[in-house]
Amino acid sequence: MESQIAQLSALTDEALLDRLQRAAFDYFVQNMNPRNGLVADTSRDNSPVSIAVVGFALSSYPVAVERGWMERAEAVQRSLAALRFFRDSDQSGSPTATGYKGFYYHFLDIHTGARVWMSELSMIDTALLIAGVLTASLYFTADTPDEAELRELADFLYRRIDWCWAQGDGGTIKQGWKPESGFLHYGWEGYSEAIVLYVLALGSPTHPITGDCYTAWTATYQWENLYDHDYLYAGPLFVHQFSHAWIDLRGIRDSFMREKGFDYFENSRSAVAIQRRYTQLNPHEFAGYDENGWGLSAGDGPNDEQLDVFNEERRLFGYAARGVPYGPDDGTLSPPAVLASLPFAPAPVLEAMRNLLMRYPQILTDDRLCSGFNPGVGASDGQPWVSAGHYGLDQGIVLMMIENHRSESIWQLTRGCRYLSDGLQRAGFEGGWLRQGHAEGTR
Repeated sequence: MESQIAQLSALTDEALLDRLQRAAFDYFVQNMNPRNGLVADTSRDNSPVSIAVVGFALSSYPVAVERGWMERAEAVQRSLAALRFFRDSDQSGSPTATGYKGFYYHFLDIHTGARVWMSELSMIDTALLIAGVLTASLYFTADTPDEAELRELADFLYRRIDWCWAQGDGGTIKQGWKPESGFLHYGWEGYSEAIVLYVLALGSPTHPITGDCYTAWTATYQWENLYDHDYLYAGPLFVHQFSHAWIDLRGIRDSFMREKGFDYFENSRSAVAIQRRYTQLNPHEFAGYDENGWGLSAGDGPNDEQLDVFNEERRLFGYAARGVPYGPDDGTLSPPAVLASLPFAPAPVLEAMRNLLMRYPQILTDDRLCSGFNPGVGASDGQPWVSAGHYGLDQGIVLMMIENHRSESIWQLTRGCRYLSDGLQRAGFEGGWLRQGHAEGTR
């Protein structure tokens, strides 16, 4: 392991990113069911499918083709397998179906595609899946039967979603629905990763929500000044990353951001600065926290019931969305959340990644970052606690944000998506590339 880290430390920044990005992509190759294109949530045994991870996988195949990691024909077949599965999936909404009203249950059986864990019909995870579906359709534009079918399937899956139904009787989109109890009793409140959800819902040519729904959501935002940064608050880093994976939010502003003289991309820059300042101050005196030891986000962590956690008195949260400055915070850091901040703060991110890799080589396995680690929670062997296996969401956001930093190719693709540009404009976004007329695509 130490020799692996030594090799990585000797690489140029570009070579290091290429190696970490390739390893992140290989997660989707190694954890996909080739019969249906579904991808496991984690690399752990018997993991179910996460529909959001499938969205990241579909977005990763164009990157892999462009970088020579996968043949175009193979990428098309993997994509088609997933799209055909979702087209033919059970949409009855029964407790063992795959979905309802064009949405899908959060977790599915990797073999049958049936709902598992009594999971909710997830609006945000469906949106992340569909973002990947549309990304694939924007890239695979050749005049061949397979690629034509892929584009037709993508359009069908998007048009089938009944976004209006997902509002229930509320002003904003509901977070989920269960056949046993109906809609979950809360919607989206406060800034979150849901920009991509609302943009897709507004851009729908069949069942669009109204702009009032988006305005009702932004009315719940919390604007703060933290460590001398004016900032739209969200504690975990992933909130500041997920919509940016697909949508180029640089220089375009909705009504809320126009009033503040800011944009969401600059807000994510502030999020990185706030994270670094928080861990530098280290109010709880956790091990490993400093300006190059940060990354509080959603991810795996130790919990109070684990037998390998040795002599620990603090409360531990397991898999949780950790955030700054209000917590929760138990000393667990997410290396993927650091690397996925690359477009916002390249130099601090690369400095932090090299620092973390040198200090904690255990966070890397086969060049792939663990979901979380806690340097202050010692296992019985005296080593820092490190999450076992890998999570698809982590690998997906790492791959996409490295690519947006390196080539901007995903942003360039999605700028040409009429559905996304329509949704952005209906949400009130103006300026930047929207004003310049880049969105001239047909889907």
